[in-house]
Amino acid sequence: QVQLVESGGGLVQPGGSLRLSCTYSTNIFSTFAMGWYRQGPGNQRELVARILVDGSTIYSDSVKGRFTISRDNAKSTVYLQMNSLKAEDTAVYYCNKVSFLVPWGQGTQVTVSS
Repeated sequence: QVQLVESGGGLVQPGGSLRLSCTYSTNIFSTFAMGWYRQGPGNQRELVARILVDGSTIYSDSVKGRFTISRDNAKSTVYLQMNSLKAEDTAVYYCNKVSFLVPWGQGTQVTVSS
């Protein structure tokens, strides 16, 4: 069964950093554009970063310049390096394909608080 497993979240102070990882159990990971999504308290889930098959990246305005998405096709894993974290980045973070989404994983909680 296709499965997404996110990890790396935690509690961090404003200005701190975290690195999230997501492993996708598929043999054709390299053929998919992948994205990181987040859902904050009372908010809808939003796409904040995506990485295409050719490695090019696109970011939402809210995270541009602070977050970096990358991928390791050999490990079927996508990463999200988050720097200069703000309280408004507090959310559950998920990964998924950018189109034709598969069932969501459990996500990983990121809490930015002093």
